[in-house]
Amino acid sequence: MNKLLASVTLAVSILFSSATFAAEKTITLAVNNMYCADCPFLVRKSLEAVPGVSKAVVSYKEKTAVVTYDDTRTDVTALTRATTEAGYPSAPRS
Repeated sequence: MNKLLASVTLAVSILFSSATFAAEKTITLAVNNMYCADCPFLVRKSLEAVPGVSKAVVSYKEKTAVVTYDDTRTDVTALTRATTEAGYPSAPRS
């Protein structure tokens, strides 16, 4: 009986854990104020410092950042705040 109860408890906890419902998302941000070749490095580092970001690819030529993140750990507001605080205001690209 104890083994059955333990198994059921484990199954329920896995089912309802937030990691089970995590979704990896990708967004493209339009990034302002990138005027030199070093700017993308700073933008990338600011985005990678946000918990939940798994990848950030920044293009100086395109003035964009393509960010892959876990939507249970962060959101678009946190991403744009991170770049803005680093001196590079951004917004979701339409």
